[in-house]
Amino acid sequence: MSSSSPTPSPLVQVKPLGFPWETMDPFLFCVYHDDAYPAANAQMGPQASLAGRAIGQDFSRKDGWSMYHGGVVPGFPAHPHRGFETVTIVRKGLIDHSDSLGATARFGRGDVQWLTAGQGIVHSEMFPLLDGTAPNPLELFQIWLNLPRQSKMAKPHFTMFWSQDIPRLSVTDAEGRRTEVAVIAGRLAQAGAHSTPLTPPPDSWAAQADADVAIWTLHMAPGARWTLPAAAGQGTRRQLYFFKGGAVTVAGQPVTDHAAIELRAEAAVELLNSGSDDAEFLLLQGKPIAEPVVQYGPFVMNTQAEIAQTLADYQRTQFGGWPFADDAPVHGRDPLRFARHPDGREEKPAP
Repeated sequence: MSSSSPTPSPLVQVKPLGFPWETMDPFLFCVYHDDAYPAANAQMGPQASLAGRAIGQDFSRKDGWSMYHGGVVPGFPAHPHRGFETVTIVRKGLIDHSDSLGATARFGRGDVQWLTAGQGIVHSEMFPLLDGTAPNPLELFQIWLNLPRQSKMAKPHFTMFWSQDIPRLSVTDAEGRRTEVAVIAGRLAQAGAHSTPLTPPPDSWAAQADADVAIWTLHMAPGARWTLPAAAGQGTRRQLYFFKGGAVTVAGQPVTDHAAIELRAEAAVELLNSGSDDAEFLLLQGKPIAEPVVQYGPFVMNTQAEIAQTLADYQRTQFGGWPFADDAPVHGRDPLRFARHPDGREEKPAP
């Protein structure tokens, strides 16, 4: 008589979402901003009193929004990074980017910026409010993806994934309910549908053929059912963040609170939106870099000695210096998105 061990559940663990969200190698950090900014004032800041806020360090979510490190316009004035990448997915609102290489950009409304900090960059990320008569909602993810040792000192580089170019797959289940997947990184192929991924920056871990990095957002209609396919790579780790909606079922287990859900990447997982509202998820997966991580604020290296060298380098060079008169520049009132690269090349997506 033969016996076999039961198949392990594809669901490893479920944890409540914090701030920031807990991540796994090769990811370092993930934060979700969902700010209900009011109408704009003449300076492109909120048309509201800032009394009671710790200006320069406001994460209060008072009245449903924060100024963060901004004093007039919300956002994050000039600050340095070394040794990793930022992937910024802007679902609502706009971000004004400026950096120590002289590059500028305005992006949002579904766009993604993928910035390799590499050997060092200073950048600002401001959230200009342009509508003076109506609310200015902002919704975004910022994800930090680690760089392997051999790429820590790569040249800084940013890539724009304009919303119109990001692969988006729409799948309808047997009962006619729809699931939509935006594929920021990685390849999704299922039931005759497939995505051709956009090209990540050249020194990214995501550019390695066997790294199996995927960054997807999922939007499920009430009652929709969809099977998340197994990852392609060996040793991949996978985290699914349930951040909007009332209730879902993941691999047969009800999840009624927003949560970080670790999954076995080698297994397909059935997702069911069991609530009455739309449900939304962020998927982060990748093969671990599996190297030591030593972090000091905005610097992520492999050893304490490298952190000490980074601090010395930044003190000496300011990673190229700051070429703007203001440490929190914004790019005017024209809502059109653009990117101006350090070499002068310009990109302007369709409005």
